[in-house]
Amino acid sequence: MDLVEVAETTNTLHVCSHVQYNTPDHITPTNVHHSPLEQFHIWFNEARSAGIREPDAMSLSTATASGIPSSRMVLFKQLDKHGFVFYTNYTSRKSKELEENPNVALLFFWREMSRQVRIVGRAEKVSKEESEAYFKSRPVGSQLGAWASKQSSVIGENDLANRLKKFHERFGVTEDANEVDVPAPDFWGGWRVIPNEMEFWLGKPSRLHDRIRYVRVNGSASDEEPQWKVDRLSP
Repeated sequence: MDLVEVAETTNTLHVCSHVQYNTPDHITPTNVHHSPLEQFHIWFNEARSAGIREPDAMSLSTATASGIPSSRMVLFKQLDKHGFVFYTNYTSRKSKELEENPNVALLFFWREMSRQVRIVGRAEKVSKEESEAYFKSRPVGSQLGAWASKQSSVIGENDLANRLKKFHERFGVTEDANEVDVPAPDFWGGWRVIPNEMEFWLGKPSRLHDRIRYVRVNGSASDEEPQWKVDRLSP
């Protein structure tokens, strides 16, 4: 493991070193896919094949209507022709902010491959049918957890355990239960982030990284088959 060297004084912490990236491959506007969603598909599968731990972990950044930002790590669950889907409680802070302000940013960082993917777009709720179908695929424990958690709210020490017990009893979930039908809560579901900008970042020595940016061309096509302008950015 690479150790970061630091210098400390009474009131400050200075980082004195950093990891040098030295990836052998290159990305250019001519060797990436013309669709950023397809390019993401390629990179995501390469991250999976490389054994990256939790390649589906992504940073989600939202903001209030007045522009106060907030970031957290969530799990990416689906890529389709429109965008990136994740699931959460609709009463959570992230969902409330997305209701106020649908502008959103995602970031994937695959450290072992020196790769990042940055996504900027707008968020919209997925259909109730999509949310329910995904909910049914979750483990029962996660299904009950969705019911028990008043996500982002202040709770007491034993509140969560007591609520979880209540929903075990409500839905008849026991240790020896083989099949239990736990319905999806109305306050839980998916968001789809529809990108208008995506950037693929590849780490290089001396911080001279490869950066390829896709920007959606407004009015060029429908959301079904958008066109993209592809540029190389200075590191």
